[in-house]
Amino acid sequence: MQPAERSLREKPAFRALVAIVATGALLAALLVFAADGFYLWAKALHVMAIISWMAAMFYLPRLFVYHTQVEPGSAQSELFKIMERRLLRAIMNPAMIVAWVLGLYLAIESGAFTEGWFHIKFLAVFLLSGVHGYLSAATRRFAEDRNEKPERHWRIVNEAPTLLMIVIVIMVIVKPF
Repeated sequence: MQPAERSLREKPAFRALVAIVATGALLAALLVFAADGFYLWAKALHVMAIISWMAAMFYLPRLFVYHTQVEPGSAQSELFKIMERRLLRAIMNPAMIVAWVLGLYLAIESGAFTEGWFHIKFLAVFLLSGVHGYLSAATRRFAEDRNEKPERHWRIVNEAPTLLMIVIVIMVIVKPF
C-alpha cells in the first residue's frame, strides 16, 4: 500500500496522538481517583516505562546486527524492517515519552532538581534520548535499504544504553553526590 493510500489509523502521527491521549487519560484518571497516592502511581508507571524503554533500546541495535547480515530487499530484510519499525513505534517511542513526562513530574515533586546526583542522572537520560534518536534515524535508513554501518558498529552501539543505564541506576539508588 502506498503512503498516500493509508487510512487515518495507519498514519504514524495519528497513532502517536492516540498513544499520547491514552497516556494522558490514564494519568488524569489516576490523578482524580488516586490523588493521595498519585506520586506512588506515577513512580510505578515511570519504572514500567523505563523497563520497556530499556528493553527496546537493548533489542533494536541487536536487530540491526542481524539485519546487516542479510541481503537488502530479501524476505528476511523485509521482516527485520517490520520488526524494527514496530519495536520503535509501539514500544520504544511511547515508553520514552511516558518515562520523560513522569520522570519530570517526579523530579519536580521530590525537589530532585537541586540535588547533585540528579544533574548527572539527567545528563545520562538526555544522552540516552540522543541514542534513541540515533536508533530512530537508523531505523529509517534500514527501511530505505540505506544502512552503511557494519555489523561491528551496531554491536558497539548496543553497549551505549547499558553504560548509560549503569550511570542512571547508580545515581538514583546510591545518590553519591
